[in-house]
Amino acid sequence: MQISGQEFTEEIIAQIREAVTGTADLTRARLSRMVCEWLGWQHGDGRLKEMNCRAALSKLEKRGVIELPEARSTNFGPSKLLKQEEWSTVEAALSELKDVELVLVDGRKKALSLIWRQMMKEHHPLGDGPLCGAQLRYLVRSSAGWLGGLSFSAAAWRLKARDEWIGWDDRARSGGLSKIVGNSRFLILPSVAVPNLASHVLGMVLRRLGADWQSRYDGEPVLVETFVDPSHYEGTCYRAANWTELGLTKGRGRQDRRSECKLEPKQIFVYPLRADWQAVLCEGRTPLTVPSPTLLKAPRVVDWAVEEFGNCELGDARLTDRLQTIARDFFAQPSANLPQSCGSRAKTKAAYRFLDHEETSMEKVLQPHYLATESRIRREPVVLAVQDTSSVNYSGLKETEGLGPIGTTVNGAQGLILHSTLTFNVAGTPLGLIDAQCWRRDPAEFGKKKNKLPIEEKESNKWLKSYRAAADVQTRCPDSMIVSVGDREADIYELFYEATTEHPKGPKLLIRAAKDRHVQGEHTRLRETLEQQPLAGEQVLQVPRSGNKKRQEREAHMEIRYAQVTLKAPQGKKDKDGKKLADITVFAVLAQEKHSDVAKDALEWLLLTTLPVENLEQAKEKLAWYAKRWGIEVFHRIIKSGCRIEDRQLCEASRLETCLAIDMVVAWRIYHMTQLARETPDASCEECFSADEWKSVEVYTSRRQGLALKNAVVPTEPPTLRKIIRLVAGLGGFLGRKCDGEPGAQTIWRGLGRLSDLAAMYGDLTGSTEPLGVPQVHVSRKTRYG
Repeated sequence: MQISGQEFTEEIIAQIREAVTGTADLTRARLSRMVCEWLGWQHGDGRLKEMNCRAALSKLEKRGVIELPEARSTNFGPSKLLKQEEWSTVEAALSELKDVELVLVDGRKKALSLIWRQMMKEHHPLGDGPLCGAQLRYLVRSSAGWLGGLSFSAAAWRLKARDEWIGWDDRARSGGLSKIVGNSRFLILPSVAVPNLASHVLGMVLRRLGADWQSRYDGEPVLVETFVDPSHYEGTCYRAANWTELGLTKGRGRQDRRSECKLEPKQIFVYPLRADWQAVLCEGRTPLTVPSPTLLKAPRVVDWAVEEFGNCELGDARLTDRLQTIARDFFAQPSANLPQSCGSRAKTKAAYRFLDHEETSMEKVLQPHYLATESRIRREPVVLAVQDTSSVNYSGLKETEGLGPIGTTVNGAQGLILHSTLTFNVAGTPLGLIDAQCWRRDPAEFGKKKNKLPIEEKESNKWLKSYRAAADVQTRCPDSMIVSVGDREADIYELFYEATTEHPKGPKLLIRAAKDRHVQGEHTRLRETLEQQPLAGEQVLQVPRSGNKKRQEREAHMEIRYAQVTLKAPQGKKDKDGKKLADITVFAVLAQEKHSDVAKDALEWLLLTTLPVENLEQAKEKLAWYAKRWGIEVFHRIIKSGCRIEDRQLCEASRLETCLAIDMVVAWRIYHMTQLARETPDASCEECFSADEWKSVEVYTSRRQGLALKNAVVPTEPPTLRKIIRLVAGLGGFLGRKCDGEPGAQTIWRGLGRLSDLAAMYGDLTGSTEPLGVPQVHVSRKTRYG
């Protein structure tokens, strides 16, 4: 059997049993050395892996395979303690301590070890140990005496924020984890008051850590991690030493695999020791997130399903393969029902089993797409994270379980609520999702007033959750400025308070105001204050004709005013500590259409933002950015009308959520292709289409122009993306007249349904070796489906 990466055969287990019963006074330490010698279990420098073996033997005992000798008690505390008053008292500037040095604590030097242990036992919240795995300990001293101490030991086995930031899957983590060390203790004595000493010591130790670790363990670390308890510390010294903050832990300890012991979440900080840290940790594999300088120079995606879903962790590689197959099928036939998309009874049955599997969920399915989105975000200087809510109506599916009211009455329309955050560049091309929340409203709570409840217990908390997801991405993408954009429903004071107080260096806010709030220092409210500002300028906005032709196309002349305002906190609003919320200062931009012949349709936008607006150009820029918010409405329309998610017949809400996650990525890709052809029309079509796809549509178009199939000329070089997008849209009804402009998402999703058949036929006729799918895999599950 495999334990801790080592194979324990029946022969080895028999030897262990014989040694335990036949050797007098056998200790667990001696037994682990014996087993290491039998297995040849060693470090790179030839030392036995005793601690790994001790852990493996403990697991075998818990499984009832072997019995270990009686454990002997161990005292990790020092036998001789220093007196409290012997610690140095130092109050000075760092420049006055010219002889600060690090002393490496060797286990053979008992005096230093006693000092380190006593120091930690008295003053560190975690005490003196024991530390996990391989370890190094340091003391900090100067001519004034002992100043503090540090230790480095084994890294956390599984850490979501860290693994995503590195770009690890399970295989890469198991191979690269030994190259990460954890800063498990760091202490400056409370009797030492030297500003900037902590960050100075961190810099000193990081410059020598690699060499010291390699000297002792014959392996050089490339990354250091640590955890900071935000309830006690702020992590200021780590930030000052240029460590990167990745987010928070899940609040469980190293051995708490079932999350039974809820602990305080801790901040995660990391520091690379080498410039090529990511390549070393991923061991030559392509990391999940690979920064690229520009959109046009992005690496060609041979298979988009692998890019968006290939690293999905579902506990079984066959489930991940099936997910990619379903995504390809859904994309090839966006508007088809599930059996039609899958194309065969076997694939349909496998798809239903996948959606019903206990390991599949919306969050797990979307996780690799979030990572792929981050890689696209890194290429953009400014990213708009637009969030909005939409209801998914399943009223026609009477037998579906787990739905709730989505309308104005409890017994009315039934379905799910979806709140998604889709990112765009400033040109309007969608980069992908970074957050999605889906829930069912409880009929028992429907219609009850919740005004007096904290926002964490209200549905409005969705805006804060989305903003925090954007804040996590901002931490991992420091070179891109993320702007969280919301409509009037997002005009929540707590959201502005969190952005200005909790995350001052996080994403910026751009929200359309709904409430006419009180303004500090003024006798007027927000709207009147803006109207009293001098006219900054005008902007002409082209208003399109409405679909029902009640509104004609026109030019709207918008008068622009802006000001910096301080909004008063609403009465009764309190933070998580029960304190009254403070007033906040933001910038406001008012754009009003004046002199309109249709007064009832006159446009007016009042925007609130944490971005500076100090001149007319900045005001126009914020108006242009907010105009991109309409993209998420298009995205929701593609999900419902293009992917027809509301027609999925899956009987349970949990299956619908998993299916919705796949359809959301498919909808994003359709929208992405549509906008990409407008932003980069001269890019190669192979950014989005396989050779069989673009060649088949070229041949089919030649046939429609009157050429026989045998006379059709297929280009040897791939045409531009704009050309193929227009041809695909032509399959969906796009006429391409001069007055038609560029094709929209609707003709694209209609054309894709025909393109898949053309590409398959073209491949059969030409004997193309390019695969259109992947081998089918069987997902073992219950026989019930549908």
